[in-house]
Amino acid sequence: MRKVTFLAPAEEEMLEAASYYEGQAYGLGREFIVEVQHTVEGIVENPKSGKLIQSDIRRRLVRRFPFGILYHIDPQEIVIITVMHLRRRPGYWADRI
Repeated sequence: MRKVTFLAPAEEEMLEAASYYEGQAYGLGREFIVEVQHTVEGIVENPKSGKLIQSDIRRRLVRRFPFGILYHIDPQEIVIITVMHLRRRPGYWADRI
């Protein structure tokens, strides 16, 4: 099993989104984190299942929320590049790779 590493900005994005959702409804932020965790588990189980969006960057969608997880597969780990809102600032994460 490959190790999963979140880039610091990706982890910050995830936590900011969770905080936002928690402010909208009690418990919704936790539900967002759980859905992100399920998506990451799916990536670990089948890394190549994500849609290829660049030469070596893949995307999996987060269920119930308008977010996608962009990641890169290394031989020893899966690197989470961004936990991005799908309708805001496309391509802002490109300088992370």
